[in-house]
Amino acid sequence: MIAPDTLSGGLADPATDAARAFRACLTALSRPGTIVPLTGAQPPAPLSVAAGTLLLTLLDRTTSVFLAPSHDTPTLRDWITFHCGAPFAAAEEATFALGTWAALDPVTRFAIGQPDYPDRACTLIVECDALSHDGPRLSGPGIKGSVRLSLPETAAFRANRALFPLGFDTFLTAGDLIAGLPRSTIVGDA
Repeated sequence: MIAPDTLSGGLADPATDAARAFRACLTALSRPGTIVPLTGAQPPAPLSVAAGTLLLTLLDRTTSVFLAPSHDTPTLRDWITFHCGAPFAAAEEATFALGTWAALDPVTRFAIGQPDYPDRACTLIVECDALSHDGPRLSGPGIKGSVRLSLPETAAFRANRALFPLGFDTFLTAGDLIAGLPRSTIVGDA
């Protein structure tokens, strides 16, 4: 039997809402450390509004997703299948990975691309309790000077940056907020 949450919670005006959401995603990744509102979806728990909207915007039948134990529920699987059609995959084979930082660990198992195809890396969607401009100093492409952003840890992001141009990209979500941390970002001291 299909749960009522499965059929509801999508974008009210899919074309317009997806375009706005895609713009917010681009802003978040092109300006690392910028916290951007992202709304539109009303996904089932434990998914945040921002993460749900992100999934509805970026996932389709050709983009596989790994659900970490923190988010791997039958209701959420059904919701993603109904609204996105995205296939589920093992961590090592996924195009996108969703969960809390602790549940996604170890992040070294996710695809980092190949020298000829660095774009074949996984994008992590990390659900956080909050996003703020406290924490490690970020610098690099898309950042004028530096900016601070609360991160779940720094070591993994520093190790990821050392792999550049390979490495995973990350969206951090909390409630109806999103921030991007591409692999090109330099993570400094707190």
